[in-house]
Amino acid sequence: MRFSRPTPITPSTSSSWPIMSEQTPHDFHHPGSGRRKAPSYPKGRQVDPDAVTEVRALLGDTPLRRDLLIEYLHVIQDAHHGLLPRHLAALADLMKLSLVEVYEVATFYAHFDVATDDDVEMPALTIRVCDSLPCMQAGSDQLLTALEAGTADDVRVVRAPCMGRCDHAPVAEVGHRHIDFAIPESVTAAASAGEIQAHIEPYQTLDVALKRGAYAIFQSCVSDNRTYETVHAALERADLRGMGGAGFPVARKWDFVRAEDGARTVVINADEGEPGTFKDRQFLERSPHAILEGALIAAWAVDAESLWIYLRDEYPAAREILLREIAAIEEAGIIGPGYIQLRRGAGAYICGEESALIESIEGKRGLPRHRPPYVAQNGVFGQPTLVHNVETVFWIREILESGTDWYKDQGRLGYAGVRAYSVSGRVRIPGVKIAPNGITLNELIDEYCDGMADGHELRAYLPGGASGGILPAAMADLPLAFGSLEEHGAFVGSGAVVVLSQEDDVRAAALNLTQFFEDESCGQCTPCRVGCEKAVKLMQTGEWDAGLLGELSQTMRDASICGLGQAAPNPMESVLKYFPD
Repeated sequence: MRFSRPTPITPSTSSSWPIMSEQTPHDFHHPGSGRRKAPSYPKGRQVDPDAVTEVRALLGDTPLRRDLLIEYLHVIQDAHHGLLPRHLAALADLMKLSLVEVYEVATFYAHFDVATDDDVEMPALTIRVCDSLPCMQAGSDQLLTALEAGTADDVRVVRAPCMGRCDHAPVAEVGHRHIDFAIPESVTAAASAGEIQAHIEPYQTLDVALKRGAYAIFQSCVSDNRTYETVHAALERADLRGMGGAGFPVARKWDFVRAEDGARTVVINADEGEPGTFKDRQFLERSPHAILEGALIAAWAVDAESLWIYLRDEYPAAREILLREIAAIEEAGIIGPGYIQLRRGAGAYICGEESALIESIEGKRGLPRHRPPYVAQNGVFGQPTLVHNVETVFWIREILESGTDWYKDQGRLGYAGVRAYSVSGRVRIPGVKIAPNGITLNELIDEYCDGMADGHELRAYLPGGASGGILPAAMADLPLAFGSLEEHGAFVGSGAVVVLSQEDDVRAAALNLTQFFEDESCGQCTPCRVGCEKAVKLMQTGEWDAGLLGELSQTMRDASICGLGQAAPNPMESVLKYFPD
């Protein structure tokens, strides 16, 4: 078929179209009418052969799979203190990806430092200072100012979101080493001494765990001494719920995934990033085999062909422990080589959302997916996927070992079970508290934290981290349990309890939390991206416009794609409701 030359359109004198003069070029290129002359030089950033050699040497003989892109970016950054353009171009060339695919992933995650030019000298060391609410209470702003003024020129000091060490606030990270109860002198001393690798505390290794009965329950499952029906019934009677924040019943989740045809998989979400939450880190760093066995039991329950653990980058010690102990159970023959895949996040709170986490496992930006389909139907690489939180799989094993009645009877005020509460802020002894489900804040402080810190009186508290709202001291006798706080505009979520006193400005606390959401929004949807930004600006004014903030809040709740934008207004709404003055 031949293409005819289009007939020029001559608009009438009343037309608003511009009239093409004889000098206006209007010859268009069409198939068969000739090709444009090729440029004398190739387009785009050219691949440096030396950079290809450097990157190939760093990656070794690992397979150049698309889903490993984030892992490879970590390898390059760890070696060069950042990501230079020539290395990104080389990686794209090696992986047969477009350069934009590599750049969009590298620039999405906060822990990747992408240089603008190959001649940029990357800092020899980066010190991150946590600016989450518990660290702000403990003086992180003063720590940051002192470090910025007192460190060497080749050391970069930056603010960072919650590092999961709220019970040791304020916290700084020197390279991959955390400095708890940080003061400028301790941070600079660690940096000058080269103490930048993760510090690993004593933990339960495989040898010790086996002597205490580890993997016996898992072995009874795979040997058919326990049936799926009996395990399912035990968890259903215990009313075990997901401990990542949503509180969805575990047994029902298993049913949904098992109902799907085809190969299935399991993902353990170890990307807790909610300010005030640090329970999962403690489980992983102290009892890794309790977590691994619980995860394997869940994988057996849904007949999964693979098991993924997605771990936040802020937990370097947990990563080293898991690498060691996964290798140990492979060597012991408990699982086959490669059955458990450990993936490392790169600093993105949004990846705690299960579909964003799956996108990240696949080597992409952590953008939440539109639903349906749900991840139970279409998750990792299109497979039906069961997603569990770290604490959830811990209790799976404990319930099967100790019994349903043991678990249920520990609850209070009519609630079943026991759970881990991360307690930080103005209490005498902060930390992870294994306490009855349904305990009140007053009971939690008195029985597990040895009371309020000296000189402090309870004024307010966060029952469920940054997104769980802020409640006044007058509501400190409400049960900290799923379903008990929602009518008050709050929820317990992952059990991240932050305690505020008369020394804390509640409005400043709400602003800190909203700024966190502004920084961590993935930017995919306008209500969240723009809403968080506008909320921060409105909250920074002397007088809050309650009507405008309420309208903005409703828009974010109604139209945001995922829970981040839907829950981001909770802090400011709580202040307007309970602390109007």
